[in-house]
Amino acid sequence: MSVIFERVALIGLGLIGSSLAHAMRRGNIAGHVSGHARSEATRATVTRLGFCHSVHATMEEAVRDADLVMLCLPVGALGPAMAQIAPHLKKGAIVSDVGSVKSAVIRDCGPHVPDGVHFIPGHPIAGTEHSGPEAGFAELFDGRWCILTPLSGADHVAVEKLSAFWRACGSRLEVMEPRHHDLVLAITSHLPHLIAYNIVGTAADLEEVTQSEVIKYSAGGFRDFTRIAASDPVMWRDVFLNNREAVLEMLQRFTEDLTALQRAIRWGDGDALFNLFARTRAIRRSIIEAGQDVAATNFGRNPEKK
Repeated sequence: MSVIFERVALIGLGLIGSSLAHAMRRGNIAGHVSGHARSEATRATVTRLGFCHSVHATMEEAVRDADLVMLCLPVGALGPAMAQIAPHLKKGAIVSDVGSVKSAVIRDCGPHVPDGVHFIPGHPIAGTEHSGPEAGFAELFDGRWCILTPLSGADHVAVEKLSAFWRACGSRLEVMEPRHHDLVLAITSHLPHLIAYNIVGTAADLEEVTQSEVIKYSAGGFRDFTRIAASDPVMWRDVFLNNREAVLEMLQRFTEDLTALQRAIRWGDGDALFNLFARTRAIRRSIIEAGQDVAATNFGRNPEKK
């Protein structure tokens, strides 16, 4: 595969940033990958792992002469980061991000984008509950969707080049309007995380009452909630604060549906329960058929790694 960008700068070297570096090295997508992390310990880890050609203590150093800058930071940090790097971006550079909220990113970053620089927000729908530079791997994006939300009047050539970059990293591409993206992700990602955090928090409160039985007898359902709830707390705090309208709308709809479910259980409405469970089971099959998960027993987990 031929090089798409001569120099790519990664601002943030956690799971997504490090996985991008691995994917670029795997596919020979970039001539040089520079990285920035605030922590000296993180920079030392990245240097040891060797997935960046150069590691820098400042964002300004990392983005110098970069053709593509990927902001791999929590959503709340993107605006200040864009303001800081703006004077150091070369003309014609593309700047993108990996945040799961897009309207707020455009609001916070847009005013700082210099003339001649292409700002194309993006969101790879891929991840694990792990974080940090050691959590990254090249296959993270393989077969997963990446959504781009270019602004009105965005340069077509730049959008196509960024799309080619993500495809080379293994992703499938979709272009979407920012507000629609935020609404879709509110139900497919943000609300499930909110529910998981709440259920695990409730279980933690009950832990004292049940004398460790909640943890000791955790069944698959609760265990899977704990996996989601183990995600980066800084990232998810910023997601909920920056996509509050869409999340609150989905939460209201969920609450109404939960009330209907509560009523069915209270009044012994077996037909209503069966119809709901059958419908949701079909959704699971559709996700597998779409290639977004596997049908293997235990969701494909190694039974030795519960």
